[in-house]
Amino acid sequence: MLTTFFQRIGLRSDHLQALSMGSVGLCVALWMRAKTVDQDERGNAERRALFVGLWPPTFWLISDSLERRERRRRWR
Repeated sequence: MLTTFFQRIGLRSDHLQALSMGSVGLCVALWMRAKTVDQDERGNAERRALFVGLWPPTFWLISDSLERRERRRRWR
């Protein structure tokens, strides 16, 4: 259902793979920034980096599903 929606709006597996890699970069940037804030705000900043760090596997798995769907369409 989700993959059908993504195909309808023109999203391809390559786009989600790039989004996955971009979220890895964002996670690292947020983590590095967390090291520069004062001690009172550091916990919240680190939690934000960890939260963003959970996104890449999700985007990658959705892109894998889209890729399989794209291959099935080409095969037919």
